[in-house]
Order: sequence, then structure tokens, then C-alpha cells
Amino acid sequence: MREDPRITGLARLVAAGIRPPAGVGRIALALIAGVACHLTFAAAVTAMIVAMFFGLSEGLGRVPWPWAILANAALVLQFPLAHSLLLTGPGGRWLARLIPGPHGTTLSTTTYATIASLQLLSLFALWTPSGIVWWRADGATLWWVCAAYTAAWLVLIKASFDAGAEVQSGALGWMSLLAKIRPVFPDMPTHGLFRVIRQPIYVAFALTLWTVPVWTPDQLALALSYTAYCLVAPRLKERRFAVRYGDRFQRYQADVPYVLPRHAMRKDSRDAQ
Repeated sequence: MREDPRITGLARLVAAGIRPPAGVGRIALALIAGVACHLTFAAAVTAMIVAMFFGLSEGLGRVPWPWAILANAALVLQFPLAHSLLLTGPGGRWLARLIPGPHGTTLSTTTYATIASLQLLSLFALWTPSGIVWWRADGATLWWVCAAYTAAWLVLIKASFDAGAEVQSGALGWMSLLAKIRPVFPDMPTHGLFRVIRQPIYVAFALTLWTVPVWTPDQLALALSYTAYCLVAPRLKERRFAVRYGDRFQRYQADVPYVLPRHAMRKDSRDAQ
């Protein structure tokens, strides 16, 4: 039986950190960074799930209207802009310098995940609601919509696991520092949902935006903005993959569709002919 790289890489990382080499300062820094990252991540995901469930009709923001439009727009834009900029060469070097001392580079993936979580937490906690509710599901419809919303989140979790749980969660950096090893990124993802489409994380994220049981102008603005981001931003990711993996990624790109799983149907059609 072939090893599953999604599991073996994470298992090796955990095993290496169970008995870390001596170094009180290094271990303390790794654990502090890990706890901060995962607590922030949990808070951000919880805030996102709850806020969108209610269609952004609730929020801590109290910016007076019409200035609230600008404040909310800034909250929407800050995540995709910073999220993409930090993945560039200059952004990565800046991340490495955020943690003083020799461990900033090792912790960069953890730092990146922490910053992204803080951005999402800010977006969904500090939103200023419009106070307008267009539609609220009830009865049997509510159950169906909730099932769809839950399914979208489960697909997002599955896609994140397929892409490399240690990177997506921010664990790669702090666990590598704990074990005193060089961070090793997962290989180009081709397993699980990545066999069906090339961008399952972005597709699943978009699905969470459109399966909510409460619809408001706020939720529509968020859904339109971030769906556009989910369609465009992966192009930048694929440019990086093309440079990193070369012909291998080009073959994968030619064989697996971008966001719509139509390849299997085309293949069945060709086989039938």
C-alpha cells in the first residue's frame, strides 16, 4: 500500500516534536506561537461561521452610516489584499522579520496563518450591520439550508486537509521549530478533492458564502466580493506552482479542471466514442 503524503508528512512532524531537542527558549517560543496561532484560528473560524449564518445581520461595528459603507468595504478588502501580498517574495521576507531573532523564517507559516486569522476575525467581528434583512429561512427550508451550509464547511475542511493540514492550520512553522528541523512543505496537492478540481479550497469557501439561511445586503456584498476573489486569486497561486513544479504542474493543469468538475464527464464522453 502506498503511503498517503497528506498523513505521513503530518505524522512525521508530530513524531519529531514529541521529544524535542533541548532548548528552553526555542521550545517556549514554538509553543507560544502555536497556541496563539490556533486560538486565533479557532476564534476566526467561529466568528465567520456564526456571522455568516446570520447573514452579517449582527456585528460589533458601530460606525455611523453612510461611513459604515467605507468601513465595511475596508474590512472586506483588507483580507484578500494582505493575504495575497504576504505570499509574494517581499511579503515572505517581511513575515520572516516579524519574529525577532533567528527563528522568524521557520515560524513564517505560523505567522502567516495567525495574521490571516486576525484579518478574518476583524472582518466578521467588527462588521457594522445595515439592519436590513431580506430573507430568513424557516421551517423545512431552514433545515435544508443549514444542511447545505454544514456541507460546504465540511468540504472546506476536507479540501484544507487535502492541501496539507500542517500548512493550512499554521502548524508547520511552530512544530518544525519545536522539533528543531527545517520546515518541509507538502508536495503539490493532487489527492482527494484535488483529483476533481485544482482549486477545491476556494470553491468550498465560495460555497459557504452562498448557503447561508439569512440574506441581507451585507451578505450579498460579501458573497459577490469574495466569490470574485475565489475565482481570480488562485491564478496567482497557479503562477507560483508553475514556477515551482514546472512541467509536472502543467500536466496536472491540463488534466484537472480549474473549478468545475467536468473532466470526468468529458472523459466518459470520449471513451464512449
